[in-house]
Amino acid sequence: MEKVIAVIDLKSFYASVECACRHLDIFTTPLVCCDPYRSSSSVVMSVTPYLKEKYGVPNVCRRRDLPKVPGMIFAIPRMAYYLSVSARVVDIFLDYVAEEDLHVYSVDESFLNLGPYLSLYNKSPEEIVKDIQKRIKDELGLLATSGIGPNMFLAKTALDNEGKKKPPFIARWTEEDVQKKLWKIKPISKIWSIASGTESHLARIGIRSMEELAKADLALLEKEFGIMGKQLKDLANGIDESDIEEKYVPKNTSLHSGQTLPRAYSVKEAALLLREMSDELSYRMRRGGGTTSKVALGINYENGVGYARERALPFPIDDSDSLYLALIELLKEAKGNLPIRGLYITYGLISHQKERQLPLFLDSETVIKREALTRKFDKVRAMYGKDALIRCSSLKEGSTLKQRHGQIGGHKR
Repeated sequence: MEKVIAVIDLKSFYASVECACRHLDIFTTPLVCCDPYRSSSSVVMSVTPYLKEKYGVPNVCRRRDLPKVPGMIFAIPRMAYYLSVSARVVDIFLDYVAEEDLHVYSVDESFLNLGPYLSLYNKSPEEIVKDIQKRIKDELGLLATSGIGPNMFLAKTALDNEGKKKPPFIARWTEEDVQKKLWKIKPISKIWSIASGTESHLARIGIRSMEELAKADLALLEKEFGIMGKQLKDLANGIDESDIEEKYVPKNTSLHSGQTLPRAYSVKEAALLLREMSDELSYRMRRGGGTTSKVALGINYENGVGYARERALPFPIDDSDSLYLALIELLKEAKGNLPIRGLYITYGLISHQKERQLPLFLDSETVIKREALTRKFDKVRAMYGKDALIRCSSLKEGSTLKQRHGQIGGHKR
């Protein structure tokens, strides 16, 4: 069976959703998806193609970096709504392919394995994609762009280098395009999955183009990059053996939480926020059945100086209080009483072991009672929402808990 992969991307997704709600054209409207009532350092999540093409505004920047454009529209981000629109797009995809032939890569980009469906629909890959594009436009008012290829890599490269740029917003690459198109792309870091650090490393060994990478000695690449050396050479030759149906589940992972603060916070106030952040992250971890063996704390100070420390735990735990105490110890090691403008915590080396080791300095009955109480709190929150039970300390001035509960990914719901 012919292998045909299509990647479909929603152009300037967040800004396009806001334009669709207002019945505006993304190619003539100066709209940015950003909250104008927050600080000037607020992140611009998305801008319309009009602003990109006419004013050179990058898709993601800070509000202070925006040029003064007549009639600029600021759309306050609505993450819950964007996610619901993304889910509707996925529903459209599932009308054309089975779930195992769909890989949702991000909120605005997905890979579809069209090969098994060409004879079923008696259509070419381009015709199927056009049907999908039309449905997304008719039902949601969004522009979908696409790249098609014999594997995920060539499909994505076709999208980024041709499909996104002009109507009909579809580009199909085959093995014949490897030498004609792939080898001509410069710099190498413009290519999906090749980072600027890899590009610099390649340059140090005399490789400055995809053609040179494709023809490079494999032994040299493996010496410099290990197993990744063969992968790089394969990609340069248009070879990608990744499979949409393979669902990778990491054995160990990590969870992160961070916030940029609305003003300078003292160390005492930061301790309050760490309590809230620890509670939230611990709850997320327990819902996934995980425990952590490492905590990390990052701090951004008002003077621009940063601080980061991590600590290994004596055994895997999921208890909020214990994790909070570990974070406080890291906070005590920080740089005195400098004003704080950003806090970030990480629980690392997360595992999902069924066996638990009890703390040495607490009797088993105390531990069991505390775990039972924690489970009850988790159950109430799962049933009635995050604000059903909160600590009294979160009512203090300086708490950001309720504000963050009204956000998704740091932006308004």
